[in-house]
Amino acid sequence: MTNDPKRRLARFAADRLERAAARLRGLDATRNDADGPAGGRTLVLGGVRSGKSRYAEQLAAHHPHVTYIAAGMPPSDDDPEWSARVAAHRARRPAHWGTVETGDITAALREADRPVLIDCLGTWLTRVLDESGAWEQSDGWQQRVDERLGAFADAWRQADVPAVAVSNEVGSGVVPAAASGRIFRDVLGALNTAVAAHSDHVRLVVAGRVLTLD
Repeated sequence: MTNDPKRRLARFAADRLERAAARLRGLDATRNDADGPAGGRTLVLGGVRSGKSRYAEQLAAHHPHVTYIAAGMPPSDDDPEWSARVAAHRARRPAHWGTVETGDITAALREADRPVLIDCLGTWLTRVLDESGAWEQSDGWQQRVDERLGAFADAWRQADVPAVAVSNEVGSGVVPAAASGRIFRDVLGALNTAVAAHSDHVRLVVAGRVLTLD
């Protein structure tokens, strides 16, 4: 057993999430308790552990076939807590859903020929900022980020299949102490606003309660 407190904490969180995933595997994954829009473009916002992903999955379950676009980093042995989170999400999804794990969610959305669920824009933005050199303040990083976010917003606006996108709502907390945190918060807020402007429905999930922002 490792003596690193951070690794022990990560393993503890991973074990908790794995147990939750195991319980979810025994549930009927096709059950749909959501009352909400079944078509068009729907943006689902919410904080950590708010229930936003579960709600979005219930919305998508109205459709017989769904492509789940996983926008976050793939699981890794170096981060057991993240791997457990991915496992919990996989366990909730119906077995007949297709899954695309990619950092190019714009292309995945443009190529979709069936309803899609994108989860989530916040984890995707982390990849975009990392690949664009935002953390190091590399020359031209803002333009590179703007181009990728603008391309996704265009693809979202032009989507001709029912689409649900999940994103973090991070604008209600304190101003982050680190510059990287402020960059992430500000850019994600702008992305959420752009996506919401081209959405047919917007929902905010708070403590498992769904609020309509249409």
